[in-house]
Amino acid sequence: MPDKPLRISESAAVQMPMKTVVSLITLVAIGTWAFFGIQEKLNQHSTQLEIMDKDLVMNTEFRIKWPRGLLGSLPDDASQFMLIEDLYKQVEKIQVTVDGMMHNKVNIEFLQTQVEKMAENIEKLKDGQRSLEYTNGR
Repeated sequence: MPDKPLRISESAAVQMPMKTVVSLITLVAIGTWAFFGIQEKLNQHSTQLEIMDKDLVMNTEFRIKWPRGLLGSLPDDASQFMLIEDLYKQVEKIQVTVDGMMHNKVNIEFLQTQVEKMAENIEKLKDGQRSLEYTNGR
């Protein structure tokens, strides 16, 4: 076959079997379908990554701010805080009462020793009075 330059023009005719034309059209269609399928999958993954990133940022913000009380508190927490505050007030009242009882205990012990001394003194006075009565002849 001699090397002849290939001349292509608008009027050049190409003869190709129909089977080859159909297979070329099918190949182009499958290639286009595969390209757009891959493009769609990439878009889905990109969207999912953006959503996950936003959720991660929100989670980090929540994780940091919630324990500090910057995001408010639950109604149950508020009622628990009220109950705890009421318990603190009751404990303070009980502490005051217990402290008062401790002073009463000291006073009772003091008075008890005074009564014992007084009973001893009364017995001594009675003994002294009896000894006087015996000496006076009664």
